[in-house]
Amino acid sequence: MLIEIDFNSDEAIYMQVRNQIILGIATAQIREGDPLPSVRQMAQTVGINMHTVNKAYSLLRQEGFIQLDRRKGAVVALDVDKIKAAEEMKEQLRIVLARGCCRDISRDEVHALVDEIFDEYA
Repeated sequence: MLIEIDFNSDEAIYMQVRNQIILGIATAQIREGDPLPSVRQMAQTVGINMHTVNKAYSLLRQEGFIQLDRRKGAVVALDVDKIKAAEEMKEQLRIVLARGCCRDISRDEVHALVDEIFDEYA
């Protein structure tokens, strides 16, 4: 998997790494059980600080996307707590939808966007 960082983005670099790994899992570019590069390897490949990669990996572990093992490193291991995930998604969607409403994006437009995005993960 190729991680691309936009150094001009307002989004924090560790969040860009985190989000791209989650997208990789969702699109099956990365599968459960697949190892991720070591913190050092990822930092060198992407051209960022090791602490930044470590922060992204720690966040992914807290969110239940990976497990960290001293011998194996970071491994994709999905902790599937669907109820908790749905509640977290609901809270995040609440803000995204509020922003959309403020910009006059209709319910039908939102549904079309959701369908379009879900089709990317099918």
